[in-house]
Amino acid sequence: MSKFDETLAQYHAEMKKLGIKYDEALFHAVTKGLGPSIYLADASKVSCSDSAELDRVKNNFLIKKLGMKDAPALDDAIKGVCEKMGSANRNKFRAIFYYLLVEKLSKQSFYAK
Repeated sequence: MSKFDETLAQYHAEMKKLGIKYDEALFHAVTKGLGPSIYLADASKVSCSDSAELDRVKNNFLIKKLGMKDAPALDDAIKGVCEKMGSANRNKFRAIFYYLLVEKLSKQSFYAK
């Protein structure tokens, strides 16, 4: 099993634990799009208590990568994903976080082939 497949298996287990149903192909594409950051302990997770981190998610992922316009809806989506993943959950994996944002903001077409 490749390192990517092992990491995906870890994320699948976490999503199952959180009760998140997902589109496997879309989740694979979102995770692949994160590149090597998924293998780095700090970079692979999102801290919802760090406002600078949440600003980076909004600016670097939602605005720059997905091409969205800055709007209160982006902050609301980020806040909603933080709540969905749970405040006590220390494993807010970036791949899952971004996948949930893509779903919440209906940006699946960005990853369509």
